[in-house]
Amino acid sequence: MREDELAAPVVTHFRASHDAVTVALEEPYDHYGNRGQLDVYVRVRDSPRVDHLIELKADAAVRRATGANEVLRQFRRAEQYFYPGSDRGVRRRLGRTEPGVRLLLLFAPTVACVEHVAEHATLYEAVEPETRVEAVDAARKVAFLVGLSEAPAGGVRFLSVNDGAGLASTAFRRAVPDDSRLADALAAADGVADGS
Repeated sequence: MREDELAAPVVTHFRASHDAVTVALEEPYDHYGNRGQLDVYVRVRDSPRVDHLIELKADAAVRRATGANEVLRQFRRAEQYFYPGSDRGVRRRLGRTEPGVRLLLLFAPTVACVEHVAEHATLYEAVEPETRVEAVDAARKVAFLVGLSEAPAGGVRFLSVNDGAGLASTAFRRAVPDDSRLADALAAADGVADGS
């Protein structure tokens, strides 16, 4: 599975789920030489406004990566350098009860990605879900994509491994739909505990 096969349903999902969205693919950032590209940037302009900074990882990316540290370093660079020095700005809002920024590291529902996350589960599961970006509450999610074919109805889901229900946990396995690509990948992956 390629990253563009992930990006298209993610974009479709956000457009189907919200009335007012701005989407940018391969959005560059450059803050004092700290350069990178974010796979998908989504600004949901519904009230309240929420930005989604999305890093996608498919088979080729996890095969090329030297490990989880490389993947997490790229994810954190976007968190640190996406807003400073740009005109994108994220604003604090009085009375906001939800995070204003959602930082999503999303893996393909494939055997290669399941094996990669399982091998580095300790690191991915340790990513703190709560943070602040530009003085705005933010949420980090390391997750697998589920329901890609349901994107036109806004049905894509992000099954998190860093919110207390790790990849090998019973809670995570119960959340995986039986007839999904992720269920098939979990069943086929080598060395991945079954959650029992």
